[in-house]
Order: sequence, then structure tokens, then C-alpha cells
Amino acid sequence: MVGKIKDKVAIIGTGVTKFGEIWEKDAEDLLVEAVYEAVKEANVDLKKDVEAVWVGTQYHFTGMSGAIFSDPLKFFGKPVTRVENFCASGMDAIRNAAYAVAAGMYDIVIACGVEKILDYGGRGLPLTGLELHPVFGMPSPPAMFALCANRAFKVWGWTKEDLARVAVKNHYNGARHPKAHFRREITVEAALKAPIIAYPLGLYDCCAMSDGAAAVILTRPEIAKQYVGDNYATIKAIGMAVETLEPWYRPYESFLSFPANVKAAEAAYKEAGVTDPLKDLDFGIVHDCFTITELINYQDMKLCKPGEAASLIREGVTAINGEFPINPDGGLKCFGHPIGATGVRMTVELTRQVLGRAEGLQVKNAEAGFAHNLGGAYTVATVTIIGRP
Repeated sequence: MVGKIKDKVAIIGTGVTKFGEIWEKDAEDLLVEAVYEAVKEANVDLKKDVEAVWVGTQYHFTGMSGAIFSDPLKFFGKPVTRVENFCASGMDAIRNAAYAVAAGMYDIVIACGVEKILDYGGRGLPLTGLELHPVFGMPSPPAMFALCANRAFKVWGWTKEDLARVAVKNHYNGARHPKAHFRREITVEAALKAPIIAYPLGLYDCCAMSDGAAAVILTRPEIAKQYVGDNYATIKAIGMAVETLEPWYRPYESFLSFPANVKAAEAAYKEAGVTDPLKDLDFGIVHDCFTITELINYQDMKLCKPGEAASLIREGVTAINGEFPINPDGGLKCFGHPIGATGVRMTVELTRQVLGRAEGLQVKNAEAGFAHNLGGAYTVATVTIIGRP
């Protein structure tokens, strides 16, 4: 690796809207709310201090081009880049913004994400434009990850109870976060009795669609002190990898691991100097679009060996009071998944946790952790590690 950004980029401001069915606001309203929360926290002037912006969004009906940001924020005459990379769009926006700051191109920038999906209608994520095969259609997201669940059940003996425990854990955490879409606890029994969406995944195994926006303000540590003193976190590493959009056509695909996850985690760990994440880090935020995804993510993130993830959830290792809490905010399971906003929201939560000011449950002694995005048909993964300076 030629260059590193470890401790070269500081996060001085964070903002996030409530996620959910937000009928009374449009994408512009949400973005303005998140950005101005971040600006206020960072003590910066949007028009005077911010030099460039990256905004993550997946769908054209949410917004196109950099104007998705420039128009509602009246931020004209400066560079604004729209980033789209499936579910990793928001975290990829942060990645690009962080590299620009580390390279010395800009002093202060904004990375943000927004999605307004529910206004579009429909009962699932819109898949328009993803019909890539002339005969075989694109499977729905639940169908994609049901493949993985069935394989894990057969190969490792995991059960629906193991998946239910993931949902119960995340709902316990999310019930205590004021900005989560779903704020109530559930039981294992309720998860097991829920309607099947794509066997063996039931209703409580699937995250919901939501609307929302989030933003972070990035600068260099020496500049950060001028605005917020020592009240900032630094990026230790960002790893990213992209694989195929059609994994089911690869004869060697196991559906027991996501190769993009593994490669992104390896890159991030190498840059941050992490050799054992359970010892070197304090907690994690993973892309739990489905309960099976969270378990496989444990393994891909090297929290345990293949086949052992179910033991972590059974033994409470990843509970809020466990050895290594995962998704202390409730994850996608409770926040839902407005595509372009999710990766930024995760980074906001990660930053607030290490600074000791989480809005929901606070991880005890949180000094460093990771956030992880997985997008497409297990296509793209991004891992960001953040800690105290």
C-alpha cells in the first residue's frame, strides 16, 4: 500500500435525521436537517469554510448530480460529487472525501448521504435498471440472502432460532435509540412465528425500507483543534472491495462468505494495524440487511472462524454488554435502509460512540471500532475504522 490515511483525517461534525416513514419531508428537507446538525456540531460556516462535498444516493428519483446537495443547501460555485455504489454509496462518499482531505486538496469537506425511497411506492427495494440477464431476472434482496441462510443451515447446522437471536438483540438496542425507525423489543418466539418472506427468512429477519439522511464534516487534525478542541475522532483506515453483481453464475461461489467483505476488512485491518479485531477494537457496526448477513459478517470480519458466528450470538458476545458489542444502535434492522444514507449514518454512530456521546446505548470504554457496508448482490463492501486521536 503506497499511501495511508491513518490519523490524517478528523471527523469534527456529525448529523443524522430520524429514519423511518417520513411523509412530511422530502429528500431536500432531510439533507438540510442532517447537514446543519453536523455544521452546528463542527462550529463551521457552511458557505465560508466548506470547500467541497460528496453526497451518496442510490436512486435517480431521490436526486441526480451534485445538484441534489447544491440546490437545497444553496451551496453554489464549489465542487459537489454524487456517489453511487449500491448500499455502500454513503460510506464510499466518505472514502472519497477523506482521501481528498488527506491528499491536501481541501481543508474542510462534507460527506453525506440521503435517500427518499418510500415516496416511490412498492413493497420492496426498486430494482429498475438491474435486469442484467436477458432471461433470468434479478432476484429480490431477501431471495439473495436466503441462499446464504439455507447454505449455512445445511453446512454449519445453524437454525432459525440463531437468526431470531440477532433480531432480538438489535431490536433491544434500537428500542433505545431516539432516531431509529423501529423502537420496540421483540421476542424469539415472535420472530419465529413471523410470516416468511423468502425461506428461511421471516419478516423479522429483514430490514425495512426507510427515508433518512446523515452527514459528517471532515478536516485534518491540526485544523480540527481550531474548531472543536480535542472533541473529534480520526479515521484509522478505510478498506473497500468490489466483486461481481452476478455471484450465482460463478461455480466457485460458496454463499457462506462474501469475498468483498473479506478483502475490504483485510485492507482496513492492514492499514490500521489491527491483527486481532476482538482485542484491538472495542465494538462494530455491521450491515445487517438480513439477520443471516450479520452472522456471516462476523466471520468475514474475522471476529470468529467460519461456522462459529452462531455461537457468538448464542453466548451474548455481541450483545451491548458483551465482549464485543455489534450494532449498539439497532443496526439496519431497526433503522431501516435508505440506501445512500446508511453508510454515513453508521459512521455518525461510530464517531459518537468513540467520543462517548451516543444518542442511544453507549458502548462501555469505546475507543475504537469499525463500521461495515455491504451492497448489491454481495458486490461491494466498505469497512471504516474510527477511533480517538
